[in-house]
Parts: sequence; structure tokens; C-alpha cells
Amino acid sequence: MKLPLIAPSLLAADFGNLQRDVEMVNESKADWHHIDVMDGVFVPNISYGMPVISAIQKYATKPLDVHLMIIDPDRYITKFAALGTSVLTVHYEACTHLHRTIQAIKDAGMKAGVALNPHTNIKVLEDIISDLDLVLIMSVNPGFGGQSFIENTYQKVKDLKEMISKKNTSTLIEIDGGVTTQNASKLIAAGADVLVAGSFVFKSTDPMKTITELKGE
Repeated sequence: MKLPLIAPSLLAADFGNLQRDVEMVNESKADWHHIDVMDGVFVPNISYGMPVISAIQKYATKPLDVHLMIIDPDRYITKFAALGTSVLTVHYEACTHLHRTIQAIKDAGMKAGVALNPHTNIKVLEDIISDLDLVLIMSVNPGFGGQSFIENTYQKVKDLKEMISKKNTSTLIEIDGGVTTQNASKLIAAGADVLVAGSFVFKSTDPMKTITELKGE
């Protein structure tokens, strides 16, 4: 079985020791730093803004995987590019003109992703899947860490993988929410390529070992 990319979610890091936790991810088997940006409008929570992301970028040696859980993300595309973002993911539910948003992300030099909430059917992406570098499937309702994994996610991943294969595109499938070593292998078997884990990594007794275990090494 192929090894997944692992993207620890810094939302669960210790903000009093953010540099330490970013450097732990740098030194671990993880592949990306996952950064959740919340505006308190699209989701009922507020995370962090540009100054904190700039601080993360200062110490990060691995790509920044930024997940925007905000309304009107188009306003900030160039700012996230300037912060060194590698992958910028917007929510399908937050974009009125999704194709235009995706093109703007790519024009700014980043890879483009689209996130789907648990209630959103993957079929909404059929006309745009070939333009996407990544699809992020929310396996919990967005806005808070530490929630229980939604079991329907496995079928959703399989259906999305089938769509990607039919369109003959190389779009990655990322899973965000409730990911643990208990469900990681099943998600990979279903077709997932990237696993996001926050609380499971940062609240473990040995985060680096936990990342290695998620990686399947």
C-alpha cells in the first residue's frame, strides 16, 4: 500500500511554543504543515490570521497547506501567496464563482484545492475536477478540533477516487477530521492521498512517533 502524505494541523499545536511545534513537524516524517484559517462566519470559530501564519512560515521548512474556512476567500489569495503558501484550499460552499477562484489561486503560483463539507456531494466537482490539484474531504463538521470521524467518509473517498480516475487527472484526496492510526490505513485503501491530523498528533505523548505511525512506516 502506498504511503500517504501526512499534514499535522497546527491548529492543535501549543501556541505558547509554536516555534517548537513547527520545528517538530520539520524534523518528523510529516510532509506538510496544515494551517486552518477560520473567520467565525463560515464556521463558528476563529483561528489565526496573517501575523501567526507569517511566524509559522518563518520556521517551517516543509510546504504550507492552507485550508480556508472563510467567506469570500478571493480577497486574500494574493496575501496567502505572499506568505509562501504551497497549497491553498477553499470551500466549495463559500465560493460563488469556483472556477474563477481556482484560476486565481493558480495564477498566484499556488496549487489549488477545494474542500467539501460532510453534507456536500462530490458530484458538484465533476465539471472542475480536472482543474484541481487537491480535494479536501471534511470527515467532521468544520470549525472545531477533536470531533468524531464521520463513517460515510470512506464511501465518499471511493466515489471521488473513481471520478478522478475516469477524468484521468492526478488530483490528490486529502482527509481532514478525526484521523487516527485506527482509520488511516482504511482511508488510504479507499483512495486517500493526504491525511490531516491535529489533536491526535499534538496531544499524543510522542508526536513524532505518532506521525511516523500515521505514515505507516
